[in-house]
Amino acid sequence: MGEKENQKYYLIKQKAVPEVLLKVIEAKRLLESEKVMTIQEAAEKVGLSRSSFYKYKDDIFPFHENVKGRTVTFVLQMDDQPGMLSQVLKIIACYSANILTIHQTIPINGVASLTLSVEIPPHLDMSLMMTELEQKNGIQYVKILAME
Repeated sequence: MGEKENQKYYLIKQKAVPEVLLKVIEAKRLLESEKVMTIQEAAEKVGLSRSSFYKYKDDIFPFHENVKGRTVTFVLQMDDQPGMLSQVLKIIACYSANILTIHQTIPINGVASLTLSVEIPPHLDMSLMMTELEQKNGIQYVKILAME
């Protein structure tokens, strides 16, 4: 099995989350609130090494319940193939998610980056949609950039 097949998403209680991951979340919160200006400052303030921040920053996000749904911004790297963008959009539409913004880069060396902001309906298990996107042939990776 490749790396794409092994990725799963879990929702766990805070008390079960290792301290290093909680510190990463806190450092990200400091950076977003602009209370600190650099990753080094944020890491020092929460007692975390900069390398640990970089290691886990793309893998942990706080979970927020929202009755009206939530907005997720993610980036995909995909092969430059005819119809690839429409296949991605079809997957998102099948989950009744609403695309708010979309930006695709010009393909370089046969690879394009796609940044999407999507409103996720409250009933949707977002991990199902993310898993389907990740397993699609031609998708190299999917990463969550932000959640509101």
